[in-house]
Amino acid sequence: MSEPVRAVREAPRRPLLIASLVAAVSLLGYAVVRHFIGTSMVDMMVYRAEGAAVAHGRDLYALRVTQWNLPATYPPFAAMLFVPTTWAAVGFLRVAITVGNVALLGLTALLAFRLVGWPRREVRPVGVVLVAGLGVWLEPVFTTLRYGQINLILICLVLWDLTRSDGHRWKGVGIGIAAGMKLTPGIFAVYLLITGRVRAAFVAGFTFLATFALGGAVLPSATWGFWTKYLYDSSRVGKTEIVDNQSLRGVAARFLHIANPGTAATLAAAVVAVTGLTVAAWAYRSGRWLPRAEAWGVCCAAVTALLISPISWTHHWVWCVPVLVLLAAEAAHERSRPAAVRRVRWRVIFGVTALAFCSFSMWLVPHKGITNLQMGLLKQIPAGMYPWVGLCFILLTALRVRARRRAAGAPLGRLPRQREFASVDDGGRQRTPAAR
Repeated sequence: MSEPVRAVREAPRRPLLIASLVAAVSLLGYAVVRHFIGTSMVDMMVYRAEGAAVAHGRDLYALRVTQWNLPATYPPFAAMLFVPTTWAAVGFLRVAITVGNVALLGLTALLAFRLVGWPRREVRPVGVVLVAGLGVWLEPVFTTLRYGQINLILICLVLWDLTRSDGHRWKGVGIGIAAGMKLTPGIFAVYLLITGRVRAAFVAGFTFLATFALGGAVLPSATWGFWTKYLYDSSRVGKTEIVDNQSLRGVAARFLHIANPGTAATLAAAVVAVTGLTVAAWAYRSGRWLPRAEAWGVCCAAVTALLISPISWTHHWVWCVPVLVLLAAEAAHERSRPAAVRRVRWRVIFGVTALAFCSFSMWLVPHKGITNLQMGLLKQIPAGMYPWVGLCFILLTALRVRARRRAAGAPLGRLPRQREFASVDDGGRQRTPAAR
């Protein structure tokens, strides 16, 4: 019997039934809202056009789709994977991709639970159902569904890789495939490298090169054009200054009231890249003292990637799902402590973070045309909500690692040898090397 089937059979019946009813009501409400606001699924249309260009031998990067004249922006390998979307009518695709994304949201929750090691295995089906039903109201997920985006496929590939044993010979393949589809997941190969998992990092790198080679073999002209020209043309992706862009560069453009923030934004991104990856590695290498160390490291690396990318659309922030699962685990542990020593800080942090990702705040400020460059100081925070949350999360990770090291009397800068790392078992319990 497979693990998911066994987990469902072992799940408590009443909580699972209640969770299913809550999820059904939530999804029904989502369907009603979706109907009335309209759902263009423009990115799905771009993917379908890319697949058609590959299938019919047309110029991939010359195409323009929808009333917004959207071009292809992904590597040729991704366009090859989109070919099957041309085999079905648009109406069927709209339904299939929406249902598929809700299922992927549930899978993201399951993989996030494994990464965090919480909750207990028999309770996880309840959590998966709740996240799949209620998670559609998180703005990044809502927008992913609205546009028909592939973000949830990418996060599942990465999390599937990172939740496998470090000794697995093919660890890194999922990250390499995700990077071949959309370059930004490549930061997780760097994360593997700086945390000492060299073989997995090289597997990710070689897998990415294989996607490049496959694209070059099937679409040589498009591959040459992408890697020598179109990759560096930011105008193809979109405008930096619009509120849709929740990266540091987008915040800098709106704050400085210029479309191209130039060197200042580049330097800020470089500082955050070094800081974020350093904190991520520090978290992972503090596994002897820090519960859920891998989860802290992975989420910190993900947030860093979103911050430093020149353009991170709001829907790219679907990494809010594992971040919220991690914070929920910390809040649950906090609540389980005796009342005399119990605090409420993690529950507050979880609540504020969930509210930020459900607020749709960037869409509530004037954001049409030139107004993106005319925002006053008070509008800058809601307009750039996710970067502010991301920077706070990196700081929170550093403070968490520092606090756990100090509580254990460990030197703040000492990195234990690999055999000293503690691990978290599938039920979320911390195991010392002697207990393994």
